[in-house]
Amino acid sequence: MADPDPADPDDALIRSALARTRVIALIGASVNPDRPSHGVMAFLLAKGYRVFPVNPRYAGREIHGRRVVARLADIPGPVDMVDIFRRAEEAGQAVDEAIAIGAKTVWMQLGVVDEAAAARARAAGLTVIMDRCPAIEWRRLGLG
Repeated sequence: MADPDPADPDDALIRSALARTRVIALIGASVNPDRPSHGVMAFLLAKGYRVFPVNPRYAGREIHGRRVVARLADIPGPVDMVDIFRRAEEAGQAVDEAIAIGAKTVWMQLGVVDEAAAARARAAGLTVIMDRCPAIEWRRLGLG
């Protein structure tokens, strides 16, 4: 699905990405309950998504009952969406890994914008959403 304005995805694109997603890799997952990634992961799990926390610092530990893996390639099976909780300058590597594992969507969290990485992902056929949070968008769109 083409995104007509990469800087501002329309609601239909966001709805579609959330609706077709079943498995999410959450890069930058934290064991710290004060971190946004911790709360967003809990929200996504509560909405029925299968979420794999990804963070080499916590590999082998558990967050919300899910075993943390070090990198995307360690996730068994296909991943629909890669949700990136990393600084913008680190997002490109995560996007390249998402492309390599065949993810369908890369979602860069609030404040995370990397136009070059987004262009690579789009060229590889991925849907790209930047500077947004799926939990916030879920609520804003009234998805349930």
